[in-house]
Amino acid sequence: MPRKVKKGKTKLKTHKATAKRFRLTGGGKVMRTKGGKSHLRRRKSARTTALFTKMVEVKGSNTRKRVKRLAPYMKQYKANPPR
Repeated sequence: MPRKVKKGKTKLKTHKATAKRFRLTGGGKVMRTKGGKSHLRRRKSARTTALFTKMVEVKGSNTRKRVKRLAPYMKQYKANPPR
């Protein structure tokens, strides 16, 4: 029996590391988490560690394009909350 030929475009695979690191806001902004959260935190001040919880907007247009290309089906922030 011959194989079925699929019609249309092939599905794109999501780059899982990108999907875990970035979120999309309702307005379409790409947000990222800050680095340095888990390592050597004892010597950092309480104010600095509190600032680690906030997400920051990705500024570079090339980085934004790359993130959207790597995670084409990235959901809105509400449907995909940070962990």
